[in-house]
Amino acid sequence: MTKVLKVKKSGKKTSQRRSASFSFDSALLVKRLLAAAPERAREVLARRFGLGTNQKRETLEAIGARSGITRERVRQIEAVGLEAIRHSKPFKDANASFEELARYIKTLGAIVPEDELMQMLGGDEKGRNRFRFLLVLDSAFFRERETDEFLARWHVDSATAKSIHSALSKLYSSLKDNDVVSEGELLSRFLDELKDVNEAYKNEEVLKRWLSLSKHIGSNPLSEWGRVSAPAIRVKGVRDYAYLAIKRHGSPMHFSAVAKAIGTLFSKKAHIATTHNELIKDPRFVLVGRGLYALTEWGYTPGVVRDVIRETLLEKGPMKKEEIIQHVKRARFVKDNTILVNLNDSRYFKRMKDGRYTAV
Repeated sequence: MTKVLKVKKSGKKTSQRRSASFSFDSALLVKRLLAAAPERAREVLARRFGLGTNQKRETLEAIGARSGITRERVRQIEAVGLEAIRHSKPFKDANASFEELARYIKTLGAIVPEDELMQMLGGDEKGRNRFRFLLVLDSAFFRERETDEFLARWHVDSATAKSIHSALSKLYSSLKDNDVVSEGELLSRFLDELKDVNEAYKNEEVLKRWLSLSKHIGSNPLSEWGRVSAPAIRVKGVRDYAYLAIKRHGSPMHFSAVAKAIGTLFSKKAHIATTHNELIKDPRFVLVGRGLYALTEWGYTPGVVRDVIRETLLEKGPMKKEEIIQHVKRARFVKDNTILVNLNDSRYFKRMKDGRYTAV
């Protein structure tokens, strides 16, 4: 049994983002920094980062096409402008502001998914553009591009970032294709892979933020974790929500109860008829009684009562009536009389001289 380690609580719900608050005015700071760039470079930087009246960030190709120059020439002008700012007095004067920004990112865990970081730094698109510009300017901030394994992210500590990448890869490898584990167990496993990381970072909020970097590890609405390709994690429609509802219930459910549970557990509207139709189509579910569905993974198999009797007799050999009833009722929620009616059908079953029954 996996030992679940205790994780320090962050003191607030991890689903809530903390908006950044700084002692400096980002709009004023960016204005001063831009003024240190040559005029042509200043115009390119404003368009590239959405720092002007138009908050939309433009590509090198778009700027080149509008200015009648090549993409490479735009890149060169941009690079000249950034270097000019980095060697300017306004940039040196802004050192304390950059340090404050770096400290803030460290409180988030030193490495943060780009989209989440921008949402926390800027209240609107203009604000996010300004902070993106500041991050690009200072060498304390490093951006890693999106890969097949990880989302685009920013970090201020290369050693920590390397450890997180490695830990996430190992954690993913430790999960089997259809593994579904509790949040506590997953965090415990993750902590096992983070022995070299600063203890100050090891709280629930930071750990879950690091987990969100991975494109291959995810959670479902019940806070169960696994590979995002796992059926119990990849929740897309009524069938998947029905699967989680029945699994959480732990025993067969009537399709009307499943529809109600989907609304209660996940705040998703599910019509009873639609739910029934989806359950019929999906091999993960087995009809085990009048409108009652169970999960195939619990050991139930498709088929009517007659099929269950036949499979039982073929597997166990001739059996007495009472034994057959007992076995069938483990697989189907039906009345004894329903089993007996099927058992007395001479086309499929034969009663032997000793009172036992066998399949024909």
